[in-house]
Amino acid sequence: MSAHAGHHHDLESLAERVAGWARRGEDVEVYAVRAEETDVRAYDGEVESLTAATSAGIGVRVVSDHRQGFAWAGSLEEAVLADTLGAARDNAAIAAPDEHVALAVPDGVPTAAVDLWDPELASVPTADKVALALGLEARARGAHPAVRQVSSADYGDVAVETALVSTTGVRATGRRTSGYASVSVIAGEGDGSQTGTGFSVGRGFAGLDPEAAAGEAVERAVRMLGATKGTSGRTTVVFDRRVTSTLLGALSAALSGEAVVKGRSFFADRLGEQVADGVVSLVDDPTDARAYGAAAHDGEGLACRRNVLVDAGVLRSFLYDTVAASRAGTRPNGAAVRGGYAGLPGPGCRALVLAGGAGELDEAGVLAAVGEGLFVQSITGVHSGVSPVSGDVSVGAEGLRVRDGHLAEPVREVTVASTFQRMLRSIVAIGSDLAFLPGVAAGQTLAIADMQVSGT
Repeated sequence: MSAHAGHHHDLESLAERVAGWARRGEDVEVYAVRAEETDVRAYDGEVESLTAATSAGIGVRVVSDHRQGFAWAGSLEEAVLADTLGAARDNAAIAAPDEHVALAVPDGVPTAAVDLWDPELASVPTADKVALALGLEARARGAHPAVRQVSSADYGDVAVETALVSTTGVRATGRRTSGYASVSVIAGEGDGSQTGTGFSVGRGFAGLDPEAAAGEAVERAVRMLGATKGTSGRTTVVFDRRVTSTLLGALSAALSGEAVVKGRSFFADRLGEQVADGVVSLVDDPTDARAYGAAAHDGEGLACRRNVLVDAGVLRSFLYDTVAASRAGTRPNGAAVRGGYAGLPGPGCRALVLAGGAGELDEAGVLAAVGEGLFVQSITGVHSGVSPVSGDVSVGAEGLRVRDGHLAEPVREVTVASTFQRMLRSIVAIGSDLAFLPGVAAGQTLAIADMQVSGT
């Protein structure tokens, strides 16, 4: 603990020192990161790869006369620090001026106490991590006679510490750990083979459930054996938790204030309008420590907060960083995200949750409520088939028919299509089986009426 606490302080003082080299008339933001990660892959009863790496880096933004320059380096060596600031300064000098470019200014929102650190992770021996991956692979291979191969079994963890300091008064430090176990299996033979993946995520090593991950992978592969190409028609579609998470992640791009102000969101000009069924709310709450993307501070160092985007079906708000908020004539709401020290901040979701409907509905409850339809357990083509600009949704899918409220025969190679606009108004059941999954949105079983399903 003390070594890490010391590290933490190091990063902050380093960031403070570099920010202190700012010249008159310029604002400087320094983002320093240190990370330790371990990755193990097991294959065929042996360790295929094992890496344990430590990385560190710095990202520096300089804003002067409404010109922004950015530079980064994958090192915290003394000589590199001054060079990185110099490079950011040079980049600002040649940048086009933009009246909206500015660094974040503290807005008085208190920082939520979000504990994302597992102090035990650092003391877990590498041998235990290797044993978990090997055990996961063996368990998946022996779980069902139809399993022919385990294509991959992985364990991974990361511990990240960050510090962000700016001349505009922002000072934010954070640390988080996360761990995962994932496995992918192939069941059946030849043309009749099906794949399935399963995973478990947690704050560290202790919370992982390799048994559940293996069981999930095997179930998803085995229940698809004998799948036939689906038929075409309009029907109610039930999305499993993972698919819902993926679709909400794609939808979240349309809730970015930057996308809206640039006319790249189907929600543009719809604030205050009914955009979803009256029971539906969409909330991005990174202060919920259960969320995979939870954080105390956003990518600009402002306090993260609970942002209600859709309330009782009405579009209430978008996600803003400082620049997008300025363009939109509003204020940032702690929603800047950034891809590490090598990336610039921009608005985005971290922990989007779809809520609505009453009562406790697990997957079986949703299927019973639907009666007849198609249950989708995985989708493909999200990047090409889903547009946050137009709202169009068209994805490849596989899953099982729903008959008399239960899962029936497996179906593959179908296309499921609609638009987000229609889907949000056609929700017939929302599961209460919330799962915080990797990605920017939580998952739960979700049923949507009247979708176009096309077979081949």
